[in-house]
Amino acid sequence: MKIAVFPGSFDPITVGHVDLVERALPLFDKVVVAIGINSQKQYLFSLEQRMEWLNAVFEHEEKVKVDSFKRLTAHYCKSIGAKFLLRGLRNASDFDYEKTISQLNNNIGDGLETIFLIAQPGYSHISSTIVREIIKGGGNTTNFLPPQVKLDHLNFDKFELS
Repeated sequence: MKIAVFPGSFDPITVGHVDLVERALPLFDKVVVAIGINSQKQYLFSLEQRMEWLNAVFEHEEKVKVDSFKRLTAHYCKSIGAKFLLRGLRNASDFDYEKTISQLNNNIGDGLETIFLIAQPGYSHISSTIVREIIKGGGNTTNFLPPQVKLDHLNFDKFELS
């Protein structure tokens, strides 16, 4: 079985993430969308909220599994029998960073292969970081988030602009 892991913080998941998963489905038997938990990182949304959104977005796709993990991505992949990592590239900066990470994962993960998909032009400007700033500023995120990601219950006054 060909299993790919699409790791990320998904804080929040964007339409760009969804597009990558949908485009990867014909390539793999299963795609695991996995939230990596980094205790050093400050998240805007709780793990529970992010998991809820991922499950809602992919609830009708039987080839997608949603999960979370701690420690190294390569070790997580090995623990579930995944031989592939899925990563999206928006620009040359993404490539330079992701190339280095993929080489390390290949070494640590005993041949773990990273499959890169180039972002569609309509999504190449979207990142979770930018979307978080729009959310913090109370802006409209409709074009950046899947419809299952509901933000209408948020109190925007609680966000501090950095």
